[in-house]
Amino acid sequence: MNKTNLKSNRSKIDWTRVDAAPLADSPDEDSPELTAADFLQLRPLSQVLPTLGLGKQRITIMLDEAVVQAYKAKAGGRGYQTLINETLRRALEADSLKEALREVIREELRSV
Repeated sequence: MNKTNLKSNRSKIDWTRVDAAPLADSPDEDSPELTAADFLQLRPLSQVLPTLGLGKQRITIMLDEAVVQAYKAKAGGRGYQTLINETLRRALEADSLKEALREVIREELRSV
């Protein structure tokens, strides 16, 4: 959630006061300053937690404008990209189910 979203939700946060507040000159115990030695020890998250499985990959895709507009309208406040992803996942599952059904039918036909 960003400042614009909070403003549009008529939050009780006084953004004038927040914007006027000075930034901390020194790190606190929750976010200590990194030393050169600390920096050298940093590794990508995928190396530290390989089983985390973030599971998303950024891609660029060209879709018909009508498709994008339809998904934006259908998604409401959720996010149309999430809805497109769910639709693609369901299509993959349906294809997998169809293939499994075809295999069962082939096996049954062979046994007759």
